[in-house]
Amino acid sequence: MLYFSELARKKVYTEDKIIIGRLEDLIFLVSENPLVTKIVVRSHSGQKLIISIDYLQKINNCLTIEKEFLSTYLEENELFLVKNLLDKQIIDLKGNKIVRVNDVILNQDKEKLTIAGVDIGILGLARRIRFLGVDNFYKLIRFFNIKITSNFLSWADIQPLELVRGQVKLRKKEEKLQKVRPEDLADYLEKTNVINARKFLKILDTEKAAEVINNLNIDYQTALFKSFRSEKAAKFLTFIDPNEAVDVLLTLSKNKKEEIINLLDAETKTKILHLLELSKNPIGDLITSEFLVVRPEDSVRQIIDEVRSKTADFSSLDYIFVVNKTRELIGVFSLHNLLMQDLDTPVYKFMTQNVIIVHLTTPKEIVIKKMLKYELYALPVIDDQKHIEGLITLDDLDLYKI
Repeated sequence: MLYFSELARKKVYTEDKIIIGRLEDLIFLVSENPLVTKIVVRSHSGQKLIISIDYLQKINNCLTIEKEFLSTYLEENELFLVKNLLDKQIIDLKGNKIVRVNDVILNQDKEKLTIAGVDIGILGLARRIRFLGVDNFYKLIRFFNIKITSNFLSWADIQPLELVRGQVKLRKKEEKLQKVRPEDLADYLEKTNVINARKFLKILDTEKAAEVINNLNIDYQTALFKSFRSEKAAKFLTFIDPNEAVDVLLTLSKNKKEEIINLLDAETKTKILHLLELSKNPIGDLITSEFLVVRPEDSVRQIIDEVRSKTADFSSLDYIFVVNKTRELIGVFSLHNLLMQDLDTPVYKFMTQNVIIVHLTTPKEIVIKKMLKYELYALPVIDDQKHIEGLITLDDLDLYKI
């Protein structure tokens, strides 16, 4: 049994002792028995060489290949081990949860090299820490009397989410995927792109997929529904909380919104139309401009200075928002969270990325329900470009008048 961490960066020589470079990655065929088909070597000049595993003669302190080797390329149904598997989140089908790949276990059988499974334990991570060394790590944990065991998953017990792309055919473990918490799946999908998310949702049944969508933040929900056909969007909306469904519909074009509504069943349609009627009472005249935005690279020290210089006239300051270079909202944190950090800590290390937002067209009732659901005192109001237009608080909504 081999670990990829033990092979990475090893020198690669030809059989006549000419150095080619260092091993950078492996390429494998996505299948029930994932066969390693190619090695990726980075030459001293920086060139990346893809070499068929057929030229590999032996693996010991270095890798030896035939001197008459030829370079090749990535083919259909092949993926890079480092790029597509290592350090990625996967679904542990046996434990019904999402875990992280710390190392990849390889099996060398005669002339074949296959992926046997992954290491999701701390020892897998330790092998990757070259400057510490595994032996020293073992001594350290024994000294502190810490019991740590290996945590392996066989290839048959995982579902690599990152592989959901292109023409790659994955095993569909529907029954086991159904057991994974929708909140966990939603957290993962928010870290990937919409194309990947759509392909993954196809693996689930409609009700389970709708549960996952219901746990996504509103921005991601909107992106998904804009990409769905009207028939598919209507099908999912039947299973989604009407308040969330309306907030999604309000971001779509008039024609697509009407198409989707006309495809809904009578009961759902009635609820949706009632809530949409409420959206004619805009919240634009209720929002406040008393909010502070910072950049993700700003330090706690800088932000405290900004709070002192820019918010002296604010009636209150509960949340601070994070925007990127194009002023798009990308994060949020509370004043309490800020004060708990070291002064030199940059914002991106502790901000919450999944921001709960509303739009100018969001009905007051839905704004209140969102605040209560997520236990928030205030919500940012954004436009179609994700720019903050203002802030709305529970006080602004004047609950006694609703």
